[in-house]
Amino acid sequence: MAGTAAALHILVKHKEKADEILLQLKKGAKFQILAKKYSTCPSGKKGGDLGEFKKGQMVPAFDKVAFTGEILTPHLVKTKFGWHVIKVLYRT
Repeated sequence: MAGTAAALHILVKHKEKADEILLQLKKGAKFQILAKKYSTCPSGKKGGDLGEFKKGQMVPAFDKVAFTGEILTPHLVKTKFGWHVIKVLYRT
């Protein structure tokens, strides 16, 4: 079982915007560019890079995707902060 993960994310307020971002990613848009453009999280300035984090460090819904979701596939998750488009880079 992985103890740490690394991920990129884009945080937005509305599901419609998150869906639109997912669609752009499917069409080949670069995750980091979309993060800089749309993310309301400070990590957006770094292309959505959250770096490496430990299991349990993020809110539960986010944590679940980070540690069980398919790697390198964008996932949509709702938390108290809004809608996250998450791309897990790796787990260790």
